[in-house]
Amino acid sequence: MSNKINIKNKRAKFDYEFLESYTAGIQLNGTEIKSIRDSKASIAEAFCVVIKSEVYIRNMYIAPYKNAGFTPHEERRDRKLLLNRTEINKIEKKLKNQGLTLIPYTLFISDKGYAKVTIKLAKGKKTHDKREDLKAKDAKREMDRRMKY
Repeated sequence: MSNKINIKNKRAKFDYEFLESYTAGIQLNGTEIKSIRDSKASIAEAFCVVIKSEVYIRNMYIAPYKNAGFTPHEERRDRKLLLNRTEINKIEKKLKNQGLTLIPYTLFISDKGYAKVTIKLAKGKKTHDKREDLKAKDAKREMDRRMKY
């Protein structure tokens, strides 16, 4: 299997400053993996929470599979993320102490055919930080245009 499916949360890079990154498996039911393989999923509005020492992804949209039959899956249910206990403890400690958040950044299919998500420990950017990023991006774009000619 190849990991050609790569669904990104493009807005997260603009809204958050990333500190650490983790790769986790997702516990899926029924035809959810088939919809992900068809690129019918979105993590744009998703976020992660820790409940009873387990990490869940909330508000991740997976479209119903068109050939599913009469029992389609729920589109926006909580899905458990599969992480090591040490990673979960580390994440839980940082979320409580430092006021950080867990953001799903990419959703992809691994080489073995499993659905995986890259979650990032992030800190929210202030408005002035976002403006600085936009200025830097515009300056880089302008330099690239000048170098082209």
